[in-house]
Amino acid sequence: MASTIKMQHEIWMRRALELASRGIGKTSPNPMVGAVVVSPKGELIGEGWHQRAGMPHAEVNAIEDTKIRGNITNKATLYVTLEPCSTSGRTGPCTQAIIDAGIQRVICAAEDPNPVHSGKGLNILRDAGIEVIVGVLEKESMEMNRAFNHWIVTKTPLVTLKSAMSLDGRVATAAGESKWITGPEARAHAMQFRAQVDAIITGVGTVIADNCSLTVRSGSGFNIISKSVSSKLRRIILDSQARIPLDSNVISDPWASLTTIVVLENTSIRRIKALEKKVNVWKISADKDGHPNLSIVLERLGAENVTHLLVEAGGTLSESFFRHQKVHRIHFYYAPKIIGGKDSMSGIEGRGISSLSEAILISNPSCKKLGDDFLLTADIVYPRIS
Repeated sequence: MASTIKMQHEIWMRRALELASRGIGKTSPNPMVGAVVVSPKGELIGEGWHQRAGMPHAEVNAIEDTKIRGNITNKATLYVTLEPCSTSGRTGPCTQAIIDAGIQRVICAAEDPNPVHSGKGLNILRDAGIEVIVGVLEKESMEMNRAFNHWIVTKTPLVTLKSAMSLDGRVATAAGESKWITGPEARAHAMQFRAQVDAIITGVGTVIADNCSLTVRSGSGFNIISKSVSSKLRRIILDSQARIPLDSNVISDPWASLTTIVVLENTSIRRIKALEKKVNVWKISADKDGHPNLSIVLERLGAENVTHLLVEAGGTLSESFFRHQKVHRIHFYYAPKIIGGKDSMSGIEGRGISSLSEAILISNPSCKKLGDDFLLTADIVYPRIS
């Protein structure tokens, strides 16, 4: 009997998770949440998801959907992928909406990761006489909102580093040719992932070499090339001395307001003023190597509600992110090619290590075939150097 009940809980929670996934790339800086209302007879009578920050939450949408369908929420069970909020912001507290609807039982996948609010919403429901069960498909819920969970606790974005390279880790030939190492399927997948993050960061060298746009292009399902479609993807360029050409795409295209150039505090005032006419400029203190301090950059991005940052950079900046232990996940796209050559460009350049005990490790690896290429995703594990 217990196993049957558990199976039913998981069936409805999986549906709630499916609904939550419809918010991918749309809800930040809020989490993705889905909710399902089930009648006392075990029938689905309403469902909803959080569609965009500032709009009603999943629980409210599910309750409203139940009413629109002509069903009754009284004594029903609500399945929700994250603890209902108990505070008022741009929307009212979901706990009160649940109580007012006469919901008899709430099945919740995971508690609110914010230590300030964790458990409070559930206790309010319990105090109102509502049965509360927590932990159904908790792992799946937490993974879905990994970036939000990281940001809400650390106040800095989750950092994913992406690179496309040959089997031997080369991103360009000795002559500088890099288009295209991977095929169309891998590039389309990378564009789809870009559409799911809040900001993308690269170095000025990449911009000068490629005049990249760093937008979400057509074919990704999140086309922003059409001016009728808006985008919130921010573009961050690390440019110590403001060398970026003023006619670069990231400065001169319709989305220049989404571009931030990060310079050092001693950068030419003349260059800064020229940039400020077109884009945002941050003056940041230098690290010990004379480059913009990555910790400060990440803290500032976190303060501006960037929950997930994508690094798409050359080998030198990528190595700097690793060396400063700022990368949390990798997306490495590998093409079935070997380039070789001591002068060809590596995906990770920089100083390197002198001992294998200093090597960065990965955990939870996963491989996916994309046309002729394949994608390796994994979490990063940094060595403990005594």
